[in-house]
This record gives sequence, structure tokens and C-alpha cells, in this order.
Amino acid sequence: MSSQENTITATRTSFRVLEALKRLDGAGVTAVATELDTAKSTVHNHLRTLEDEGYVTCEGGTYRVSLRFLELGEYTRNRMDIYEKARPEVDSLAEETGEMANAAVEEHGEGVYITRAEGTQAVSVDTYAGKRVKLHCTALGKTILAQLPERRVDAILETHGLPRRTENTITDADELKDELDEIRDRGYAYDREERLPGLRCVAAPIVADNGNLIAALSVSGPTTRIKGDRFHQEIPELLRSSANVIEINLAYS
Repeated sequence: MSSQENTITATRTSFRVLEALKRLDGAGVTAVATELDTAKSTVHNHLRTLEDEGYVTCEGGTYRVSLRFLELGEYTRNRMDIYEKARPEVDSLAEETGEMANAAVEEHGEGVYITRAEGTQAVSVDTYAGKRVKLHCTALGKTILAQLPERRVDAILETHGLPRRTENTITDADELKDELDEIRDRGYAYDREERLPGLRCVAAPIVADNGNLIAALSVSGPTTRIKGDRFHQEIPELLRSSANVIEINLAYS
């Protein structure tokens, strides 16, 4: 194996170690080695190097991902024009609906939340800025997929699949594509308890002047409140209005 291949392999192992620490919510060398089916000595060397560089911390033999990644994430997000333009509209949507409002972008075939806000009645869910989700099982994700070229959609589905999250998750590619056609026609997407039981969501796209997708906005809440005209008319209209404001601000500021 060449020195370049060794370097690439070592880099990939370091990232796998970091992802394992995230999944395990912190762990010792043995637990990470077991998780990755990798030699303890290899894992230990990577963890020590990552600790020396400030990317993990260690206390009592338990390693955790460090706040160094928060610095990198904030730096990346603050350089995104869409974040600055979407944030006030997300705040307004949360205030007006009382629910959870979000904005997300597509990266490497997944949805990434870039900002979120909680209204006075918002339920606590597992979303946060930086969280990555599969596109097929969220309103945000389906809104994004509906705006992408078919070849790009096919590539995403081939890479990430259609894993089932709830009994309502769409796991058939043809069924999903039929729904994407409907989303394009009406201009917004629904999540009918497709990622989390008991949670509904509506999302609308943010599109540039040239027709390219920029991001998506959503409002989500419990099925007991997100229903009827609120689900099918009120929230979609609010989302499309907010998306239009963001589109104008992006185009002219």
C-alpha cells in the first residue's frame, strides 16, 4: 500500500472513530474498538491524536467529541447567506404558529438543519442545528427532492436508500416519485408521521431566481394540533409567504 493510501485510510479511520463517539455518546477505547471492529491499539492511537489536536476530550477514560466542532460548524453556517436570511423568518413562523419551525439545506444527499426556533407550544423533538436526516421521510426532505433533477434524486436514493422510520414512511421509490410530482404541483410537502410517530410537518422550498433550490422551510407539531385547515391551508400559506420573503431578500440584498 502506498504512503498516500495509508494517509487516506488513516484519515477515514479518524472520522469513523469520531462518528462512533457520537453514536455511543462518549465511550472508552474498548467500546469504540468493538463498535468499529478495529484493533484497540489502532483506536487508541487515533483517539490520542484527536485529543492532542483538540477534537476530542477525555475524562476518566471516556472520550467525547469536543466543542471544537461547534466552532467549525458555526463558522460554516455563518458564511451561508441563506442562514442569515432564513433565521428571522424561521423565528417569525415559530412565533406565529406556536410550533417548531426549521430551515434545512441538502448536503451529500441528506437534509441538514441550519436553524430552528420553538414557539410557545412547540413539542420537544430530536432536531437541532446541524442534525442530518434522510430526505425521503421528512417534509423538508421531500420538498428538497421535488426540486432536484431526476438523476440527482435517483443517485440519492441509490446511496441512502429508503429506510423505514415509522409505519407511514414511504419505502417504495415509485410511490415516492409520485408524491414528488404532487409536491411540485402544489408547491409544498407534507410529513404525515413519516419520521416520528405523532408528528406532522409541512414544508416549502426556497428557490433562487434561476430556479435552483436553495433550502426548505418547515413547521412541525403534534397531530392533535396540526390537522384540518391548519395542516392543509393555514401553515402552507404561511410557509410560502415566508419563503417568498427570503427569496426576495436573497435576490436584492
